[in-house]
Amino acid sequence: MIDGNENTTHFGAREVREDEKASLVQDVFSSVASRYDLMNDLMSGGIHRLWKDAMMDWLAPRSHQRLLDVAGGTGDIALRFLKRAHGASAVVVDLTEPMLDEGRKRAERSGLSDRVEWVAGDAMSLPFPDSDFDVCTISFGIRNVTKIGDALAEGFRVLRPGGRLMVLEFSQVTVPALRGIYDLYSFSVIPRLGQAVTGDRDSYRYLVESIRQFPDQDSFAAMIRQAGFEQVRYRNLTMGIAALHSGWKI
Repeated sequence: MIDGNENTTHFGAREVREDEKASLVQDVFSSVASRYDLMNDLMSGGIHRLWKDAMMDWLAPRSHQRLLDVAGGTGDIALRFLKRAHGASAVVVDLTEPMLDEGRKRAERSGLSDRVEWVAGDAMSLPFPDSDFDVCTISFGIRNVTKIGDALAEGFRVLRPGGRLMVLEFSQVTVPALRGIYDLYSFSVIPRLGQAVTGDRDSYRYLVESIRQFPDQDSFAAMIRQAGFEQVRYRNLTMGIAALHSGWKI
């Protein structure tokens, strides 16, 4: 039972103590790590790959850049970045070691192990000095953070002046007629798919619920500005099922 004096946050549709959420998120991603990439393909019909391509197109990686991919998990974004910018380097930081283990395997298979570093760490307290990176990305991870504002502030801190933040996250559907269909698919199909593929229905129920708890496009843009970023813009993807947010440290 939660004491009325304790700070709370949401974990999907549940209310939990703030100091509990990180370990609950770790449990979710530890459970699904080995099948995480496969489930992304199955859940989205492969569309997540197009969203990530759109992210790279807008980001336009350059060879001299140093990337920090926060909540980077299996390294999908970092590896895409490195493939587009042959002289660049990347650091992937994630709370969950099994996800990083999967990422290391992917990097080895891609021949990119020498250009990417894997670090276990918390998005709200990044283990890096100020002004250490040119680019900071967060892909489908910011909604799992206990205090989103703290994570955005940390992204601002570790970016160099002129550095760029880009966030890819599920968002709010912009076409009313699609919302009912999307909800039916999300709450009825995805947890069943998670059970069939990973043996874990509850983790995918949480992931669906966490999307519904996340701020809409304009509200999240306002949070990015509050963290200190300027020239904040966003682009809806697939009628707002996902959105890309961009901001600059100037």
